[in-house]
Order: sequence, then C-alpha cells, then structure tokens
Amino acid sequence: MNFETFNFHPSLVAGLAAAGYETPTPIQARAIPQVFKGRDVMGLAQTGTGKTAAFVLPILNRLVQGQSGSVRALIVAPTRELAEQIHQAIETLGRKTRIRSVAVYGGVGINPQIQKLKHADIVVACPGRLLDHIGRSTIDLSQLEVLVVDEADQMLDMGFIPDIRRILKNLPRRRQAMVFSATMPPEIRCLTGDI
Repeated sequence: MNFETFNFHPSLVAGLAAAGYETPTPIQARAIPQVFKGRDVMGLAQTGTGKTAAFVLPILNRLVQGQSGSVRALIVAPTRELAEQIHQAIETLGRKTRIRSVAVYGGVGINPQIQKLKHADIVVACPGRLLDHIGRSTIDLSQLEVLVVDEADQMLDMGFIPDIRRILKNLPRRRQAMVFSATMPPEIRCLTGDI
C-alpha cells in the first residue's frame, strides 16, 4: 500500500512528495480510510508512529474542497511544543493548498493570535489558551466540522480533562471527532464516549 491508494486531492500529493511520504504507517493505513468515510475515530498508537499525518492529511483533503475563511477543524494538543509541531505538519503537507492554520497557546501575546484566528481554517490549540479565546469571543467555532484531541492520555496526566469538557460545550454537536492516545485508561475511554 502507498499513499496513492487514498486518492488525495492533487494539491496534497505535492505536499506528500515534499515531505517524503511514500508508504503509510499502520496507524495511517487504518485511520485515514475511516476518516474519509466520515466516521469518528479513536486511534491508539505510540508517539513517533505517524499519528499526526493520520489526522492532518484527511482534514486537509476535506477542507481543500470547501469554503475557506472560517474555523472548520480544531486540533487540541496538551503542550505548546506539540501544537507547534502539528501546525508545522499542516503547513508542510498543505503547502500547495490555500488552507490557513494557526497555533494557539499560552506564554505568548494573545493579540497576534486574535488577528490570525480571523482567517484560520484549522486551529491547533492548547486547552487553556483556547478557553481564553472562547471566553473573549475571539474564536468562532460555529462552522466547526472536525475535532481532534491528540495525546489524550497526556491531557489526562496534565489535568486537562475538565478543560476539554468545557471546550466540548462550546462546539457544534454535529461534527466528526477523532481521539488519539498512546494508552487508554478508563478516564480517556469515558471522555471518548462524551466526544
């Protein structure tokens, strides 16, 4: 199996080639077809197994075929480093698309983020700063189509599960959801049911 099997939009094929992607990893081979079918996905895979591309590629493929200019995908990550890494993957894989991504996390000025959010299609966010934007009404999630919670077990370890539940209350009920985790403790299993 190779990436041609998935029939990605031509603008994504260029990003795949630039990133050197040839053969999908097991998590990519199993998750991407399910995401394409519009199903909710719970993926269990260790760090470094290609989880990011398993959700970024189908999200880009979905968004490249629709209207841009509103937040249509939200990816929640536990750390600013991971948020930035996911954002960079979106930039690399989506380089030939017009899809705009923004990384939103604390420890930096909020005003530049507010400006970028006005034109973002994909938001990669840490829970605390995302809740700040929701509280300030500087992010519009009414057009959201896809939610991803990445490294869910790390979210649990860092005490973010209550924040995730607060975020969920501010999202449209009809959306595709994906949860990726290295382990599946009972609290994460319960959270995935709510998502």
